[in-house]
Amino acid sequence: MDPAVTATPKVRSRKDGSAVPLDDVDRKLLNLMQGRFPIVPRPYAEVAREAELSENEVLRRVQRLLDERIIRQVTPIYDTRALGFGSMLVAAKVDPEHPWGPAKIINAHPGVSHNYLRNHEFNMWFTIAVEPDSKLGLQGTLDILQAETGAESIRQLPTLKLFKIRMDLEMEGDTKSLASAGVAEDPVELEPQPYDEFDKAVIRATQGDLPVVPEPYADAAKELGITVDALVEHLEGMKERGLLRRVAAILFHRRAGFSANGMGVWKVPDDQILEIGGRMAAFRGISHCYQRPTYEDWPYSVFTMAHGRSKEECDAILDSIAEETGITERATLYSSTEFKKVRLLYFTDDFKNWEAAHGA
Repeated sequence: MDPAVTATPKVRSRKDGSAVPLDDVDRKLLNLMQGRFPIVPRPYAEVAREAELSENEVLRRVQRLLDERIIRQVTPIYDTRALGFGSMLVAAKVDPEHPWGPAKIINAHPGVSHNYLRNHEFNMWFTIAVEPDSKLGLQGTLDILQAETGAESIRQLPTLKLFKIRMDLEMEGDTKSLASAGVAEDPVELEPQPYDEFDKAVIRATQGDLPVVPEPYADAAKELGITVDALVEHLEGMKERGLLRRVAAILFHRRAGFSANGMGVWKVPDDQILEIGGRMAAFRGISHCYQRPTYEDWPYSVFTMAHGRSKEECDAILDSIAEETGITERATLYSSTEFKKVRLLYFTDDFKNWEAAHGA
């Protein structure tokens, strides 16, 4: 274990945190909305059939879950890498006594979607993306952010292999189910895929919050000058091409009862990464699993993100992985503060405006 992990800010480990009480129907609906929200003209009617509810009841409940900040948004999830954006996870050492100033600087970049304070010497962890035609590129952008934040050091942690990226909180399962292994995952394709100006227009028209109405794609179709059926068909085609991962409800973790997230990082022998990464990704309580580069002061090659209703539940998931795989050299980094969590908005002016303001 990394001794630096124990020198930490306080970890949020309350069992329920700010969780809001949910009934069995809410939990079933949230599972469906996360995992099986269909790309059809009337998706809520399809969800209603699976949930054995009326369409109006599903719409009412989803709107209430949004109003109560259990669902963060219902939205298309486009693939950053498939769209050719440069992206990576970054770990930075910032002043542990005054992290909010650096966080504000980092959060101002439109390509930063997640930013957390974690219990490690490298204490600020954020994901960042830049457009395919960025003048600064990732390196130039990070140089500016390091200078502006006064970060003592940063570690670039791009994805070398992607085993899993699927954030479904298991609303109906218990700790045992979250800590159980399923079928091993194959690595996911990371190469940019071709797309055209109409694909960009579709992304601009549909990204962000979908309205909670019987035909949520109607306004976007009207903006694009096509029928809803044509838009849905195009979205399905974008999914087949890898540009669109899915359409889904994204939850506020703590409000939904998952008050802890632990980033388990593992020292896996190089010749076992492909096999072990797939097995780790298969655990139901793991949302993200990647191979990332190692450094002299960072020996961990495989990253797994565990989500649980308590710190103890996250630990149980990671302990089960260690028992199942035989990999015992690991560190677990818990988040103490969420500085930013949003979905990226693609093909807007924000990226170029940020670069222009920073000398590009």
